[in-house]
Amino acid sequence: MEMLGPVIAFIFFLIWFANSVYVIKEWENGVILRLGRMTDAPKGAGLRIVVWPIDKLFRISLQIETLDVPPQDVITRDNVSAKVNAVCYFKVINANLALLRTKNYIYATSQLAQTTLRSVCGQFELDEILSERDKVNEKLQTILDQDTEPWGIKVTKVELKQVDIPEAMQRAIAKQAEAERERRAKVIHADGEFQAAGKLAEAAGVLESRPAAIQLRYLQTLTEIGAEKNTTVVFPLPVDIISLWAKTQANLQPPK
Repeated sequence: MEMLGPVIAFIFFLIWFANSVYVIKEWENGVILRLGRMTDAPKGAGLRIVVWPIDKLFRISLQIETLDVPPQDVITRDNVSAKVNAVCYFKVINANLALLRTKNYIYATSQLAQTTLRSVCGQFELDEILSERDKVNEKLQTILDQDTEPWGIKVTKVELKQVDIPEAMQRAIAKQAEAERERRAKVIHADGEFQAAGKLAEAAGVLESRPAAIQLRYLQTLTEIGAEKNTTVVFPLPVDIISLWAKTQANLQPPK
């Protein structure tokens, strides 16, 4: 009976010690509630001893959390329905506020990200969402960061992952892209014809100023035709002769 008291006291000490000693990791902060009231500053990493049951310690991770935002049905500004999902990266910068202002800060941030994704995508047209994702991501991050700042949470990055659009809209976009490619091809072809016409005009000016050059061109053409074995015989007939013959025939015709 004399040893019973010390044994009971030792058991109570072990229970108190087990509930009073905490090892806080480097990426954590310890928030202490003392008789239900939160202390001013959270505890940093290391061995921490609290007075149980007066004090109670809650561990809050300071690591970056990755939040997968599920697909949301959105209607863009140009009245196109689509499914959009995203990924959100955030971290706790004030452990006291994260525990004080929200019951579950991860769930609260997830719900806020879903509603913000729907509202922001509704402010952009489909082409902007597909081609200007950086602009959409920046606006999402700005709005989420402003809303989560009172919770002690910093949203570091938001990225759109996938945009699913109806099959009919996919076909329409494909037709639009095909028409755009055809338009560019026609413009390039017309530009090439314009440049070729300019070069031909320059060449005609050179031939007109040097009549001997056209004879050399005739000979070069004959050389190119006769390079291979064929039975084709070509007699070059200058255009000037044809023009002279046409004028002679016109002069010989009797007046009406």
